[in-house]
Amino acid sequence: MRCVQVKAGRPYEVVIGRGLMSAAGETIAQALGRTCAAAILTDDTVDALYGAQVARSLSERGFSVCRFAMPSGEAHKTLETWERMLAFLSQQGMTRTDAVVALGGGVPGDVAGFAAASYQRGVDLVQIPTTLLAMIDSSVGGKTGVDLGGLKNQVGAFHQPRLVLIDPEALATLPAATLSDGAAEAVKYGVLGDTELFSRLSRGGWAADAEWVIERCVAHKAALVAADERDTGSRQLLNLGHTLGHAIEKCSGFRFSHGQAVAVGMIYAARIARSMGLCGPEVEEAISAALAAGGLPLSAPYGAAELAAAAMADKKRAGGEITLVLPREIGRCELRRVPAAELEELTRAAVGAPL
Repeated sequence: MRCVQVKAGRPYEVVIGRGLMSAAGETIAQALGRTCAAAILTDDTVDALYGAQVARSLSERGFSVCRFAMPSGEAHKTLETWERMLAFLSQQGMTRTDAVVALGGGVPGDVAGFAAASYQRGVDLVQIPTTLLAMIDSSVGGKTGVDLGGLKNQVGAFHQPRLVLIDPEALATLPAATLSDGAAEAVKYGVLGDTELFSRLSRGGWAADAEWVIERCVAHKAALVAADERDTGSRQLLNLGHTLGHAIEKCSGFRFSHGQAVAVGMIYAARIARSMGLCGPEVEEAISAALAAGGLPLSAPYGAAELAAAAMADKKRAGGEITLVLPREIGRCELRRVPAAELEELTRAAVGAPL
């Protein structure tokens, strides 16, 4: 079993190991220091795969367990779903000394985390991510929330979990496209600051080293969370590919998945960086090759004006400026605040002809 410490305001551990799902009850009891009522909040797809298994493990350890399954998919990451979760917790008589167990990918994890942050002003949260994207990114760091008006994560709260439990065996049940989604976020960590990870991902066939890849990515995320828990400085580097990536998601009506959109967003970030003289063409070439090895798209069919307008509505804009994460080389990126009025021109450079 591997373990990464997240040194947030209230430190917690990310534990990684095959078979941990079946031992969830014992691991959670140790992290919380008690047993209590535990509400498993998940989606219908994950509930069918793992809901009964996790519930059984919790019950055998002495937890009183209830389960709620939302419909799966980004379209249900809404205030209405969040409100239904809160109503369920209330109907079950959950108290402030009880716990929410968020089980699933990024969508149920984010909504369940927001419910845990909100219910009775905050109850303990345990994250059990079941997709690669959730394992290496969304389950760690305390960001929770829902979409609003087609815009990503517009409503939410910071609420750190007490434990993140990662069982890589869950990856075996993922469709190839969902696994590729997570690969985009893994490539992101490589571009940000890990040339060894980037090299391994660029060769493809990384699934054999899944535990190593997960631990490496989580360690990078943990370090940035420890340095900037509230996302006001260096943690914003994690938005590499996300400024225009979120715009791609919105323009596509979420037909582009998050990982697919971030993949294209990273290529666009490299082109913008090159147009500003921050890097050479080899950066885009390397990123494109790594993403292609993961089965990810390298372009999106949306124009500069459409993407810039969508990006301007994103929460990364502050007043008259928007923050971009731009690569200087593989393993080194920087934050650049640019006037919002220049975004469309920069986006034209992004969507221009590939190398």
